[in-house]
Amino acid sequence: MSPEERRTLLRRAFDAGVAAAHPAICIPPHLPAPPKGRVIVLAAGKGAGACAEVAEKFYRETYGLGPDRLTGLAVTRHGHSRPTEFVTVIEAGHPVPDAAGLKGAADSLRLAEEAGPDDLVVALITGGGSANWVSPADGLDLSVKQATTKALLRSGAPIDAINTVRKHLSKIKGGRLARAAYPARVVALAISDVPRDDPSVIASGPTVPDPSTLADARAALERYKVTPHADVAKALSDPANESPKPGDEAFANTSFTVVSRPADALAAAIKTLEDAGVEVHVVGADLEGEARDVAAEHAGIARGLGAVARPVALISGGELTVTIVGEGGRGGPNQEYALALVRDLAGFENWAALAGDTDGADGGGGSPEDPAGAVVDPGTSERARAKGLDAATFLANNDSTGFFEETGDVLKTGPTCTNVNDLRIVLVDSAGASQHKPG
Repeated sequence: MSPEERRTLLRRAFDAGVAAAHPAICIPPHLPAPPKGRVIVLAAGKGAGACAEVAEKFYRETYGLGPDRLTGLAVTRHGHSRPTEFVTVIEAGHPVPDAAGLKGAADSLRLAEEAGPDDLVVALITGGGSANWVSPADGLDLSVKQATTKALLRSGAPIDAINTVRKHLSKIKGGRLARAAYPARVVALAISDVPRDDPSVIASGPTVPDPSTLADARAALERYKVTPHADVAKALSDPANESPKPGDEAFANTSFTVVSRPADALAAAIKTLEDAGVEVHVVGADLEGEARDVAAEHAGIARGLGAVARPVALISGGELTVTIVGEGGRGGPNQEYALALVRDLAGFENWAALAGDTDGADGGGGSPEDPAGAVVDPGTSERARAKGLDAATFLANNDSTGFFEETGDVLKTGPTCTNVNDLRIVLVDSAGASQHKPG
């Protein structure tokens, strides 16, 4: 394959993974019939706008529901809205929550509390919901929660640790949305963006029992060296902020179904690669860890392939992390992974790699124009050398976006309206493993 053919194939595989997880595909088969009363659609996360659009269309076209029986609110990331008529869609901050998310969470809780025994609450939950549904516990203001979120994101903490803290500083997360809706029936449908698809971690589990405790939240802050604000420390020592556990009556009339997961996106990408004659090796469906360390491992595997009869792809899912040590750098774990590959595969020939977040945003400042990741190959290094750029220097400053903007290797998709975690593919061509240039 030519360099352009490799890049094209990688993008086709990534797009196939994203398409397999779109709400239009995975939500309708799981939507229940309407009750005697109202259907109240409550959605949060990067796919919330599309979920609301799909659910509204389903209940209008299948059951003829009008605004007297169909209502709701979806809170999604800025730039991820979709057109609806009966279910309101608003945009809010991510990954750092903002005032719009504060109001959206309050209005969502109000709608849940208004639900009666004859009503149905359909909770459509996607990754990013933790930031979009922000409802600080008593004694906390938004600025304190924003600062805590920023510190955890910079610390390199994995998503389950971050969400353990979030759940114990919230009035909506950790099962509290279900508590607000009780005794109405709650049907939660989730598009998973977390390793192992843990319902209590997806968007911080607003409708399911929470196995984590206040002590776990305090331990997470200590483990990742985040010094809590005094109000946070107080909240995490207050028994009133403990989340509802299994057996709580709040969950007596609830159900939870994961309707799409990272493995589905991985399977679609694998099929695209195999249909193109590529031999695929899954190196991990739920990978976690420091992005640059995982990249070093995958680069070692690529270099060790030896002579291969046909193109080989190393594919992985999961969610990597970045411990930020630089100042002013831009980028997320996918771009940092790709930049580390550029460094670690220097001198290696006939390869290409794509690393992207299936929601279309990898790090960034919360703009719809943020990169989804990067596509790299030996040409990346050549362009960098021509511009006097050193991958290791940019990596040390956590400035992967800055590097790839210079080399032209940024992956931009715009909002995809779904979120099933990251997708990484390293493609080594037939003779690539035995061909090297001086590094």
